[in-house]
Amino acid sequence: MNEFIGRKRELAVLESAFHAPESSLIPIYGRRRVGKSELILHFLRDHRGLYYLGKQAQTGLQIKEFLTVSSELLSEPLLAMISAKSWKAALTAVVERWHGPEKLIIAMDEFQWIVGASPELPSELQDLWDRRWKNSGKVILILCGSYIGFMERELLGSKSPLFGRRTAQIHLQPFGYREARLFHPGYSLTDSARTYFVCGGIPLYLRAFSPDRSFEMNVQGSLLSEFAPLFREPDFLLREELRDVKNYYAILMALSSGSAPSRDIARQSGIGDRSLSYYLNQLIELRYLRRRYPMTGARPAARHVRFVLDDALLRFWFRWIYPNMSSIMHLGAEKVFEAKIQPGIESYFGQCFESLCREALPAIYRCEGVTAAFEIGEYWNKDAQIDIVGLRDDGWTDLGECKWGSIRSPQTIVDELSAKRTKYPNPRNATIALRIFTRDPVKKPAGLPGVRWHDLGELYADER
Repeated sequence: MNEFIGRKRELAVLESAFHAPESSLIPIYGRRRVGKSELILHFLRDHRGLYYLGKQAQTGLQIKEFLTVSSELLSEPLLAMISAKSWKAALTAVVERWHGPEKLIIAMDEFQWIVGASPELPSELQDLWDRRWKNSGKVILILCGSYIGFMERELLGSKSPLFGRRTAQIHLQPFGYREARLFHPGYSLTDSARTYFVCGGIPLYLRAFSPDRSFEMNVQGSLLSEFAPLFREPDFLLREELRDVKNYYAILMALSSGSAPSRDIARQSGIGDRSLSYYLNQLIELRYLRRRYPMTGARPAARHVRFVLDDALLRFWFRWIYPNMSSIMHLGAEKVFEAKIQPGIESYFGQCFESLCREALPAIYRCEGVTAAFEIGEYWNKDAQIDIVGLRDDGWTDLGECKWGSIRSPQTIVDELSAKRTKYPNPRNATIALRIFTRDPVKKPAGLPGVRWHDLGELYADER
């Protein structure tokens, strides 16, 4: 049995709702595979409640299954025999038959599918909440969905019948790099980072990597075989959520080697500018892509915007797996890894390391006692690429360089970053500070003042 990891803050929200005197309505949403269902089921291990997983099925079939599940939980066989014509009637029957001393938890998972078959459900829930449940103190209603756009528009948005009625909400995020390490506590820091570069913070993917195998063996066993658990995961994921996947594939392939402006994506994918905007927005809504722009503190021009593949597994899959599927089927995992992946993977990890360092900078600020608000990004122009920019409201701007590979000359890196500093526009006239991030500790020679150095050991250290 897999150990439940993390989510202490989210569980605290649910526990607080359970012990509060009033009823609660809690939307839980987030991208697929992030662990929403696992969070709910873990919460229900210690509390009696109904868990119903929505389906792409007719309303009548879903209501019948819901009543059957309810009859078993409440030991009310007659519930399964009720001929309810609506969700309102079914939910009313269930809540009326609950006589427990504690609240009844009703968790409706894949809520978007239930509403797809029953568009009237949000209005029915509004009526039940306002007239019966809100002031009863006997119900916790959890509405869980994977379509973030749907949940934000149809449940949390101002036009939703349920707008303003939530008592809490949980937007479940992927684990950060530190929590992701908890899945493989015996790994070296380097292998923890490498695993994060492939799996991101998605629990399902992290669990596919065995803590008893090396990183290379995990990649081969979990990705480089037609029978591997993650071999077709991105394909399943995209086909489940999108139509016309060939165009999305073309876009993701174009971004698998790094960020790019829309004109380059259009050229590489063969998709016209007008259509491209629609596809990009769909992928952004699903949190698979992200917009990036040169960070200076000034308003960015639209022509400077780039797009980046922001999901670790999709990025790895489209970079290394999808283009080599024929070789994988023909040559096998070990040979493909050695011939196709290993020669270029460290360079690929260098790009991933930049993202990890940007993620780590807020924790560094906290440890340094920085209390000012800040933004974190990067900067580029035709003459320079600066991996990290930290814009702080205390009049400081941090510029950072990230080096995943071995360091031969610390002075050379300092010189490179110092040269880039002269090309940073600094429209705020802020004080510029320099930071260098490396995988391994660096023996810094004397005479390099004014530069702060950070390595994996510091990035993964517990905050104090």
